[in-house]
Amino acid sequence: MLPELHKIKGIHPGAILKRELKQRGVKSNEFAITLGEHKQTISAILNGKRGINAKLSIKIGKKLGIDDDYFMILQAIYEVKEATKAIPFTPNLEHIRKVLFWDTNFEELDWNKNRKAIIKRIFERGNDLEIKEIISFYGKDTIRKELEKVTNDFLPSFNENLLKYNIR
Repeated sequence: MLPELHKIKGIHPGAILKRELKQRGVKSNEFAITLGEHKQTISAILNGKRGINAKLSIKIGKKLGIDDDYFMILQAIYEVKEATKAIPFTPNLEHIRKVLFWDTNFEELDWNKNRKAIIKRIFERGNDLEIKEIISFYGKDTIRKELEKVTNDFLPSFNENLLKYNIR
């Protein structure tokens, strides 16, 4: 049984198809033949080197007894996720002082990967403009979620700012 789309968002559709074929005991070469596709095409998809187009999604859907657009939707979600990796994910840097991040290369900060540390640093040492920028950038829900994990809040300003900006 194929998983619901929301549970596998961002996974290459070939990985899902590979798992499904394995569970059904179907070899990729045989599957390619039943679809009327080249085995190299199916192999490339299963190995994440090629995407699934609409026509192939329909063929796979009919063969597996699922919605025709299942794999096309997976492909679109995967492509969007990959495209967002290429787009710089940064707040308005004019509103944040570089000196707050004295211990790292400010220009190379990964604002997504390091968001917990960044949020903590801004709420500990940031001014009103910096805190407002971070709230605008990440959103209060994300900030709350990240700060639930923070246990070492040494500076009184950290908790004061959380209260001031209605985060806790």
